[in-house]
Amino acid sequence: MRYTPAGIPVIEFRLAHASEQIEAGQSRQVECEMPCMALGQMAQLMADSKPGDGLTTKGFLAARSRNSRTLVLHVTQIEFLEGNENGFQT
Repeated sequence: MRYTPAGIPVIEFRLAHASEQIEAGQSRQVECEMPCMALGQMAQLMADSKPGDGLTTKGFLAARSRNSRTLVLHVTQIEFLEGNENGFQT
């Protein structure tokens, strides 16, 4: 975790996804990884998590920077799939 000049915590991480989807009437296995970042309270929650923890996220896609058009998911909401209460790990 790092901090912005204003003292806001920031963490960058990757989310792995695996599922089975239907496309053109056929079953398809989908696996991918996506670069993500979280700020503030969401950054602190991610810093306390472990690789492999199941979670659901919400957020928005944005370019990594002015100079890089690579997409990054900016996580604004995290819900841990086990041991959670109101979206926060307990």
